[in-house]
Amino acid sequence: MKKIAYIRVSTADQKHDRQVLGLGDLCDELHIETISAIKKARPVYEKVMRRLKPGDVFVIWDLDRAYRSTRDALDQLDILRARSISIHIANLGLDTSTPYGVLIYTFISALAQFERDLLSQRTKEGMEAARQNGKQIGRPRKLSADTLDRIADHLEAKEFTVEEVALQFDMHERSLARNLRERTAERG
Repeated sequence: MKKIAYIRVSTADQKHDRQVLGLGDLCDELHIETISAIKKARPVYEKVMRRLKPGDVFVIWDLDRAYRSTRDALDQLDILRARSISIHIANLGLDTSTPYGVLIYTFISALAQFERDLLSQRTKEGMEAARQNGKQIGRPRKLSADTLDRIADHLEAKEFTVEEVALQFDMHERSLARNLRERTAERG
């Protein structure tokens, strides 16, 4: 029986340290991945799944480090249990090798999904409130409204092409075109 850990963070800016420290002494192997959980393909996760043998324990620091949703967590639990592999969530001391562990795992999965859904809802509501208050959402434009107006005038007079202007401002042509469309819509 091996305890094989899967450690994941979403971006290179995030650190694996907390998970490595928490799982290092508990596990025989640590597998680290830096990738968003929403990605369809997670090569390290898939490698760990192939590596697990009957009797092994799949160890994660927290449920959201491995699973995207309640359905995903429960489906994977069923798949692993069919292979005689249990899941251990280290920060909760939760082990699915017992009926009680499976019950708590099911509740935790639902709560994690609820938490993600609430966060998403609050984020959307906050963004909408900010938009209604005239705030710019997302990355600021590279070019000011005045610059976009001047570019539009030059393009209309056929003094430059979109390609030439995009190159001048170190932008992709589609980004420039989108910025120009948005500016035209703002002017009404």
